[in-house]
Amino acid sequence: MVSPGPSAEGKKAWAAVKKISLEQLLRESGEEAYQEQYRCICSRIEAGELIPVKKSPLNGKKPALHLSYWLAEEAPDYEAELEELKFRIAPAIRTDYYLKHLKVYREEAVWVRMLNRYFCQREEGGEPVSVSLNERSFQIWGREKFLQREQGRKILAHCGVELAQLHVYGTTEPLAYYSHTRNVPQKVLILENKDTFYSMRRYLYGEGRRIFGTEIGTVIYGAGKGILRSFEDFRFCVEPHVNAPGNEILYFGDFDYEGIGIYERLAELFAGGVDRREIQPFVRAYEKMLEKAAVRGQDFLPETSENQNRNLSGLFFRYFADSVTGQMRRILESGKYIPQEIINITDFC
Repeated sequence: MVSPGPSAEGKKAWAAVKKISLEQLLRESGEEAYQEQYRCICSRIEAGELIPVKKSPLNGKKPALHLSYWLAEEAPDYEAELEELKFRIAPAIRTDYYLKHLKVYREEAVWVRMLNRYFCQREEGGEPVSVSLNERSFQIWGREKFLQREQGRKILAHCGVELAQLHVYGTTEPLAYYSHTRNVPQKVLILENKDTFYSMRRYLYGEGRRIFGTEIGTVIYGAGKGILRSFEDFRFCVEPHVNAPGNEILYFGDFDYEGIGIYERLAELFAGGVDRREIQPFVRAYEKMLEKAAVRGQDFLPETSENQNRNLSGLFFRYFADSVTGQMRRILESGKYIPQEIINITDFC
């Protein structure tokens, strides 16, 4: 019977990967005589490349061979990777993950080396200047989207590197706004939806001066929740007259859970910002929405989407009279909402 496995002396490191049949092994040896095939298989067993499946039956020939084997591959040599991780990686990069996952390191080493070069060069040049996420991504890896859309975040996680260590800042879409006047202080109105922004901009660009009796100096298109992402760059996205300290900031959007939630979150951001400013709902505009909705009847109003977040802080309602608040809550509780588009340019005067 054939030897059950490799000899104890001179064993190499092997990793079993799959099962293979004797028939396949014999087919690989071609037209050789059985005795030669037997010697070849025994040699591979001695080397540890093949491991007989002991429970498999013998083939009935002399000398006999098992009918099934584990096919093993020589374990890769990671000596070079170990030396690199231990002695040639910048202190900013943690190597503990890769030391435990050398196969992963071999696959990702090309990206890690680029990151390592960045940190090594930075140590020589001092504290870096902050740049945008995509700019830093290209600087390090030659791929501007590597951190944003590709495997850059995974590489950072494996290296134990926080994004802040790269000294980057995020970028948002520039705010679209129209200023009827540059005088300060002025009232600045942030609008949730594009149609209402266009209508009010057109109205102010024409002969209109007041919207619902309020003089508005600038209208800003907030793009729904996009205004929340743009908040941190608000000072850089608008001209000084729009961000003047004495300006009054108003917000007007859809009357639904999501629209109210955008206002409440934005109000929190402004209140907690550098200037700690108050932002109020444009009360008269919301009241006009309610008036027009009452004329059409509640059945005319569309249904609220089921996936809207219904957790509100109540800040929005503090600016309205109790009677108006009651009307608002009844609409929300009935599962209805009022889109901002219920009003148009004919309603502004």
